[in-house]
Amino acid sequence: MERQLSFAQSEYARKKKTTRRDKFLAEMEAVVPWARLVALIAPHYPKGRRGRPPLGVERMLRVYFLQQWYVLADEALEDTIYDSQAMRGFVGVDLGAEGVPDATTLLGFRHLLERHELTRSLLAEVNALLTERGLLLRAGTLVDATIIAAPSSTKNRARARDPEMHQTKKGNQWHFGMKAHIGADADSGLVHRVVGTAAHVSDLSQAHALLHGEEQAAHADAGYTGVEKRAEILAQHPRVEWRVALKRGKVKALAEGWVKDLTQGFETLKARVRARVEHPFHIVKNLFHHRKVRYRGLAKNTAQLHTLFALANLVIAKRALLAPARA
Repeated sequence: MERQLSFAQSEYARKKKTTRRDKFLAEMEAVVPWARLVALIAPHYPKGRRGRPPLGVERMLRVYFLQQWYVLADEALEDTIYDSQAMRGFVGVDLGAEGVPDATTLLGFRHLLERHELTRSLLAEVNALLTERGLLLRAGTLVDATIIAAPSSTKNRARARDPEMHQTKKGNQWHFGMKAHIGADADSGLVHRVVGTAAHVSDLSQAHALLHGEEQAAHADAGYTGVEKRAEILAQHPRVEWRVALKRGKVKALAEGWVKDLTQGFETLKARVRARVEHPFHIVKNLFHHRKVRYRGLAKNTAQLHTLFALANLVIAKRALLAPARA
């Protein structure tokens, strides 16, 4: 997006220190396929034949992505863009000539994405780019899930917790919220499938929805024990070889000797492959700080997860995507 710099932007550009925010936004400016994503949204975007002329699709997409990266509510995001020259430069706003998109406009844009399931399409388009660049392969899939907390408070208008969320026990601790189930590429760790469920839904029951159908092998932790016997797996993915971790109790129960040593070594090799699936979770939870859901209901939060994992894929692949520009 071509922009003419204002005096304030020119002064900011000459500063001596490049902040982490500046660096991150510059990298995302370069790796996000803006034209392809805008083309996905444009057919569903208001044409402005009546009422106030709509803001450009790309500008709204940039504001929406800022919200995902920095965990900001609609009103807080509007205020932060006013306060941050780096964010204003990324969005392309010159305060001398125009204002920042307000919270209501962002709310409407997010509802547009949810209504037409465009966040799922955003993930698919990002993955199409990564496939074209040879970064997303199809030989193997890693499946895993993580719990995302939801507010358990009943201090709201309905005096009740979100009915679509649920509690579950992990270890000795109870959690209330939802689960993000993902299928990721075994070679790169890039996410190609996302499913959102209530927290009490078993990982095993969603395994069939996390495969794309072209993989030869699928890797999973001990929570997926017995997955190869499930009816939906036998019906939809009968040729997939499942490499599931043994439960710790079974390994401990083996008699000391070469059999146990070989088993532990094989489990270590399987764990090294599975470790790649933790990287997208790390980015979403620790870099983007998405540890608690913001909206009520599974549909809205699952739509957000599609966006978050699409952006996480770009973070994972940014070195490869930036390499030609640096050459």
